[in-house]
Amino acid sequence: MKHILIIEDDPEIIRLLEIHLKDSVYHTTKAMNGETGLEMALENDYDLVLLDLTLPRMDGVEVCKSLRTKKNTPVIMLTAKSEEIDRVLGLEIGADDYITKPFSIRELLARIKAVIRRAEAHATKDDKSSILSFPGLQIDVEMRKVTLGENRIELSPKEFELLVLMASNPGRNYSRTDLLNIIWGYNFDGYEHTVNSHINRLRAKIESDMAQPTYILTTWGVGYKFNEDIIL
Repeated sequence: MKHILIIEDDPEIIRLLEIHLKDSVYHTTKAMNGETGLEMALENDYDLVLLDLTLPRMDGVEVCKSLRTKKNTPVIMLTAKSEEIDRVLGLEIGADDYITKPFSIRELLARIKAVIRRAEAHATKDDKSSILSFPGLQIDVEMRKVTLGENRIELSPKEFELLVLMASNPGRNYSRTDLLNIIWGYNFDGYEHTVNSHINRLRAKIESDMAQPTYILTTWGVGYKFNEDIIL
């Protein structure tokens, strides 16, 4: 049985989530403030964390950022206002998905299944040949470690997934919609800018010249690709 940690301060929402998650054969544990939720998430192994954005004692952004420094537990953010979506997506907090309140239980359950399925697929991959090497750049997929020259580069989960996807398939063109579907698991209409912002942040970390990138190239009218001409 999958175990989900709910970090939420609204008792009614907690009760609603517990009822429906139990009906869907999930085991749940709750925390009603950010500090306690973070402690529980770090001390225990959960299959997924449902994390409210606005929490007492520590908000959801700080909880997620702190959790990501230690663990890769999948996180779905719960946001109360639609204008907060850009804040959640724009900050490098490492959330795997988000959903706005009031939310459809059916949609939330579908997203939970999708996020857990992606996490399991990643965990069960054969990583025997998980090191991707290019001139000046090395990606250790299993250890989730990226090295540029002699320096380790810290990437958010989504930046890392984007880099691994494209570096594993040099020369393949990915549209923004392709990347939304593959990396985020959903086609969020109108959110192609999310891909652009993540690619820009990724480039800022691994490219010496943003105007003339070495690794992540733009294919005009299509999207992006990893440069196939630099393969060792």
